[in-house]
Amino acid sequence: MLTHVRHVTPVAPEAADGPVARVYRQMADDFGVLAPPVLLHSPAPDVLRACWLMLRETLLAEGLVGREAKEVVAAAVSESNRCPYCVEVHGATAAGLLGDPGGWPGAGVGGIGDPRLRALAEWARHSGDASAARRRPPPFPAAHGPELIGVAVAFHYLNRMVSVFLQDSPLPPAPAGIRAGVRRTAARIMGALARAGRPPGRSLELLPPAPPEADLTWAVGQPHVAAAFARAGQAVQHAGQAALPEHVRQRILTYLAGPPPPEPGGGRWFDAAVAELAPAERPVARLALLTALAPYRVTDADVAACRAGGADDAALVTVTAWASLTTARRIGATLYGDGLRPAPLGVTDADAEQEASRAEQP
Repeated sequence: MLTHVRHVTPVAPEAADGPVARVYRQMADDFGVLAPPVLLHSPAPDVLRACWLMLRETLLAEGLVGREAKEVVAAAVSESNRCPYCVEVHGATAAGLLGDPGGWPGAGVGGIGDPRLRALAEWARHSGDASAARRRPPPFPAAHGPELIGVAVAFHYLNRMVSVFLQDSPLPPAPAGIRAGVRRTAARIMGALARAGRPPGRSLELLPPAPPEADLTWAVGQPHVAAAFARAGQAVQHAGQAALPEHVRQRILTYLAGPPPPEPGGGRWFDAAVAELAPAERPVARLALLTALAPYRVTDADVAACRAGGADDAALVTVTAWASLTTARRIGATLYGDGLRPAPLGVTDADAEQEASRAEQP
C-alpha cells in the first residue's frame, strides 16, 4: 500500500506512534485495510486525523443511508473528478455490494440497473458542476442529506489529494482479461468488508470539538457528520494558516470564488493567477490552485518547484489539503443551497444535459 504513494513518504505502520498510530488502528479496524488515500496524509498528523474523520463518519458509519448508496456516490463523484484510483476502489466496492462484481468501473454510472441508485449517481456526478443548470436536484429526502452530501464532500476532497499523491490505479499492471478478473475478485472482497456496520462517532475523539460553521449547515441533521466536518475543518484551517501566509490564502480564495479556468491552455491561467506574488511564494500557491481546480494537471515539476522553495512532505500535504477542503466545502454548501427536493426517477443524463443547454441559451 505504501508504494502507491508518490511525492511524499508516508509513515510506515511499524514506525507510527501517537496520533498517526491511533488513526492507523481505527482504519485497520473499521476499513479493513490501511487505505493509501488516508496514508498519504500521514506526514501531517493533524491533517491525517481530519481526513479520517471525514471519511469514516460519512462513508463507513451507520446511519439512515445504506453503504451501497454511499459507495455509488463515492464512485460517481470520483468519475466526475477524473480520479481513476478512487473509481477503481469504490466502484469495485459498490459492485460487490450490489452483487455485480463485473459491473463497475467498466460500465460506470450508465451500468447501474437500479433507477434510484442511477439517479443518485447522476446527482453525484454533477455535484461539482459550477453551472446550477447542470447540477441535478437531490433524488433523496432531506433526512439523507447529511450522509449523502457528506460523502460527496469527502470525495471531492479525497479525489484531489489522491490525484496529486497516488498512482492511477490500485491494481497491478496486467492484460485486460486478467485485470477484469482481478477487478471481480476485488469487488467480492471489498463488498464483503463493506457489509459490516460501523457505529457512528468513534473517530471524533481524535480531534478537539469545534464550533459549527455556516457552510456546514447541510450536516446538522446527523450530529456525528456535523462534528466530524467541524473538527476536521478547524484542523485543516489551522494547518493551512501555518503553511500559507494570509495574503497568499486570500489570493487563492479570490480565484476559487471566481469562474473556473479555461480548458485547454489552463496552464497559462495558473501562472497568471500567481504572477503578482513573490517568486518564493508562487510554486506553493500554484500547487494549491491546481489541486483545487485541476488536480489531474499537477506534475512532478510542480512538486519539485515547491521542494526547491523549501516545502517538505508535511507542507506539501498541508497546502494541498487546505486547497482541497476549501473547494469541497464550497461544493457542499452549493449542494445544500440547491434544495433537498425529490427528483423524478427515470430522468436520464441526456435529459439533464438538454435542460441545461436550454437554460443557458439567451
